[in-house]
Amino acid sequence: MMLKQKYIWSSFLSLSLLLGVNQIAVAQSSETESEPANQFRRIEQPLSRKVIVTLGGLALIGAEFWWFLFSKTQGQQAQAHQGVQELDIIVDGGYAPDRVVVQVGQPVRLNFFRKDPSSCLEKVLFPDFHQAADLVLNQTTSVEFTPQKPGSYTFHCGMNMFRGVVEVQSTANQDISQVDRKVSKMKVTASDR
Repeated sequence: MMLKQKYIWSSFLSLSLLLGVNQIAVAQSSETESEPANQFRRIEQPLSRKVIVTLGGLALIGAEFWWFLFSKTQGQQAQAHQGVQELDIIVDGGYAPDRVVVQVGQPVRLNFFRKDPSSCLEKVLFPDFHQAADLVLNQTTSVEFTPQKPGSYTFHCGMNMFRGVVEVQSTANQDISQVDRKVSKMKVTASDR
């Protein structure tokens, strides 16, 4: 019984203490409401400083647009070794080079050397060629495929944050043979008439 009374009294005291603290907070907030709503004082800046800050902001915005929309890195041509087009790519905060130029119809081997320990760059994906590879830190991992059609094909990291492009070009001999095939088809269809 005595324990129950102690519990009731301690609960009552705790509740009254909380209500007292609440009343103090309400009284303090009502005092601050009488002050003006705008507590900040306006500091007027000289016109030259306003112009410099505005021009600096516009220059930074322009630099961002150029960086993300208009800057294109030069593609690096893969070198042929024993019938395989091969190129080394450094993986360190992205892919270097991030544009690879290869010829159509020839096997391609891209050697990725991963220096960056971030988890995003643990994997490289080539969705158009149905290829994926886990990149081991401080080791070279090769990805091999054979492009069948000219065009631009993207590759990216596992999170699709870092990207690169494989530009597949047709050779002059292939272009001439394609034109010859089209001309011969046109001759065949013309002779059928």
